[in-house]
Amino acid sequence: MRISLMTTCLADVMAPDVARSTVILLERLGHEVVYDPRQTCCGQMHTNTGYYSEAAPVVRHFVDTFERQLDDVDAIVMPSGSCTGCVRDQHRLVAQHEQDEDLEKRAGAVAAKTYELSELLVDVLKTTDVGAYFPHSVTYHPTCHSMRILKVGPRPIKLLRAVEGIEVVNLPESSTCCGFGGTFSVKNSDTSNAMVTDKAANVVRSGAEFVVAGDASCLMNIGGKLARNGDAPRPIHLAQILASTREDPFVPSAEMLGRAS
Repeated sequence: MRISLMTTCLADVMAPDVARSTVILLERLGHEVVYDPRQTCCGQMHTNTGYYSEAAPVVRHFVDTFERQLDDVDAIVMPSGSCTGCVRDQHRLVAQHEQDEDLEKRAGAVAAKTYELSELLVDVLKTTDVGAYFPHSVTYHPTCHSMRILKVGPRPIKLLRAVEGIEVVNLPESSTCCGFGGTFSVKNSDTSNAMVTDKAANVVRSGAEFVVAGDASCLMNIGGKLARNGDAPRPIHLAQILASTREDPFVPSAEMLGRAS
């Protein structure tokens, strides 16, 4: 398959290894990955905060960029549940708010080909065992958008359980939010801090070496709290685990998501 990668602006700036790992994984599975450098942001930060008019130019640029590829690629992949949720749900809302029927139609066509990474692997590529090797214990945090908007369900867990050498342990109160929510963590910092404090404590309670999720933003938030507390678990994106093999294992570093916070 020919797959277009939308890196997401946060991964591009804060977690480039997530995008690299996505490419490594998909190419190892025999697929061609293409990248359009005109891509910028999906507009999630604006739409989550209710700034639909401000989001409209960002959404139009996103649609313009990826609409050009629709006839040449089989799918668009985003290693982010929250950004994929924005494309599949909120772009339509922005277009409706702007009373732009043409944008709504075009955004719908792009959204129909856009998948979060675990969706792409399980539903489109029909695989759960990607040949990964990760000899560590992990606990999985289902991010809010992936769970409540995309409804990815057990797909990430199925992928994790197929990884050689891994131990997947339960995360207490896994369905609760980590408190990031983009600008929510800035505008409601006390509430956000209370939420991530609980989430980090549950990660520690799990006894896992790593907390894994499909969103770099949530991992950055959780990882930052763990680092400030001096707690041992480290954040890692699903793509990083799935890209790791016996021949080219993932090596944790001090620059992992949130650890420099």
